[in-house]
Parts: sequence; C-alpha cells; structure tokens
Amino acid sequence: MASTVDQVTQRRRGVGLIAHDPALSAGGYTLIAPQTADGHVYLVDIEGRVAHEWKLPVRAGRHAVILPNGNLGYNGNHPRSPDRYAPWSMWHGGDFYEVTPQGEIVWRHEDPDHHHDAQWLPNGHLLYAACAPVPAGFAERVPGGTAHGSGEVMYGDVIREVDRSGRLVWEWKAWEHLAPEDFPIHPGFGRYHWPLVNGLGVRADGSVLMSLRTTSGIIAVDKASGAVTLHIPPSVVSHQHAPVALDNGHILAFDNGNFREGAHVAFSRVVEIDPADHRVVWSYQDEMVNAFYTAFMGNAQRLWNGNTHITESATGRLFEVTPAGEVVWEYILPWFAEYPDAAARRTGPGRLNSVFQTWRYQADQLPWLGAAGRLS
Repeated sequence: MASTVDQVTQRRRGVGLIAHDPALSAGGYTLIAPQTADGHVYLVDIEGRVAHEWKLPVRAGRHAVILPNGNLGYNGNHPRSPDRYAPWSMWHGGDFYEVTPQGEIVWRHEDPDHHHDAQWLPNGHLLYAACAPVPAGFAERVPGGTAHGSGEVMYGDVIREVDRSGRLVWEWKAWEHLAPEDFPIHPGFGRYHWPLVNGLGVRADGSVLMSLRTTSGIIAVDKASGAVTLHIPPSVVSHQHAPVALDNGHILAFDNGNFREGAHVAFSRVVEIDPADHRVVWSYQDEMVNAFYTAFMGNAQRLWNGNTHITESATGRLFEVTPAGEVVWEYILPWFAEYPDAAARRTGPGRLNSVFQTWRYQADQLPWLGAAGRLS
C-alpha cells in the first residue's frame, strides 16, 4: 500500500508564497523558467500569483529574461545537441528564442555547442558560452580534477557573440588566453570541461566577466585583445555563478561554496566584491549557514530599492533580502517534474523544481501588462 504522504520533500515543506513584507519588499514581477516545466515560463506577481505564462517549443536549457522591448528572451535546451559528457544533457541550452507576450516567435538562434549562461546585449546581440575540444596536448597541461576513464575528451570554453543575423562578431577561446597551470581544476570536479564558464556579465568598460566553475574564481576579459584584466581568485569565492557588474563598479556574484576552504559545512552566500582589491564589501548568508545552500546554479540581482533578489536554484527557492540581510519575500516554485530525458535524469534525478536563474521586473518594464496585472 502506497503512503498518502507526499514523497517530494521540498513540496511537502510548502510551495508558493511563503513570506512577504510589503513595506520593505521592492515589489514587482518575477520571471521563472523552471528546468523541468516542459517549456513553460511564468511571470509571478509579488503575491505569488501567475500574471502571465508562455509555452515554448523546447524545455528550458537555462533561463529566460524580459528584453528592453518587453519581449521574452528564452534560452532553450537544443534537442539535437550531441551528448558530450555525463551532465551535458542537464545543463546545455543552445536553442534561443525571442517571443512576444502573445507567444509569437520573432527571432531564433541555434548553437548546439552552447552551455550555461547567455547575455542578451542592449544592441540586440547575444553573448553566450559554448565549448569545443581543447587542442591536442593541452589537456595534459591542465592540473587537477578527477579523470573518469582513459580517452576522456576535455572541452574548453569558447565565448561567442552573434548579431541579429546570427553572424559571429566576437569569439574568445579559453586555451588561447589562460595559462592552464594558473587555473587548476578542483579535485572535486571531473576533467571533462575546463574552466567551465557558467556565468557571464559585461562591465561598464565593455570587458566581459566570466565565472569559472571547476577552477573557481571570476575573470574579466578585454574584448579587443582577449587578455585577462581581472582575476578574483578561489580564495575569495568558491565555485560561484552569475557575476553581475553593478553600477558602482563592484561585482555581485552567487557564491555556491561547494568546496569552501576552512568551512566544516557547505553553504552558499551572495557577495558584492570590490574588484580593486578583491574585498567582499557586502554579503548575505543564512544565520544557520547550511540552511541556504545550492550545490549548482543560482544567481542574485540587485533591485531598484537596494534589496537583493536571490535564486537558490536546486530547491526552487526565491527570496529577497534587504541590505541588512533581512528576508522580506520568499517564494518556492510549485512546479515539480523529472527531466524528460534519461541522460539528464542520471545527473539530476527525482521530481525537481529547480531553476537556473530568475529575475525581478518593475511594472514599467512590462508595458503589455494591463492595470489588473495581466496581459492587456
């Protein structure tokens, strides 16, 4: 006889709107593209109600954003991307769409080499992380990591920028600009992807921020020369995601903390870093540190009132904190499902409500919303 108790632990603890302080929250609408929601994207108001919904032809590869023109930018899971290594099916994207609020697809770009992050730039270009096998003899120079078998292929990051016609306008290859000896893979990660750029950002000077997952650390790259102009080392962050250039010149990042040096438990935090001296000038972590932790994915967004919107990806937990670290809004994704393909389920098993990144928007960034908070 099967138990009547819900066997999904996260769902059993409560979903939807958990907490809200209207006096301290920034308000707005949160855009959510769950990893296992079969291409559904939800815009949720501050009370946890679905204000609008899209249905895309493919499941989310990574995330969705609202573009300056009010359309949806969607990073879909490319159905014909070759299975490069074990986690590839779970985390690749490569099927990009721009979609109107009414669901009309007005632009599409495909790149089966894409994985993880993508940035929709103000000029309409798309900047994203792809990968390719490293040149012969290069893998032997990369220290660290755990090998998973003889003949294992090592992939290196190739950052690409394309224009609206899909034409490649910029490309950066990790093996051409990073000395492998200076970027060893942590022993807790495999050797199949180096240094695994899982997050991108653009600074005011046009340089590109890159979050290095398997080696840990954040770099900035000059687009003209390809040279590294900034390196925030693993002593500051631990296998982080989502570097964001703030208006004050600082860098906001989601610091996952998988193998945090000196810590007896794993915990995540959000950090604001001064790139001039690598000093953490602001951070958020739970007072019981391991109560806030996601081993993979995650992002943070500085809101218009100074609060910070945080995505604890693995648990589908979204929350907002004040500069003082007080939680003023919390929401748990109610959409649970397994990954549809067996390859992804091997890396990400179970009924999940996980999400790569989420973003909060003000009503004036959604001009198609009517006075009732729905599509007008």
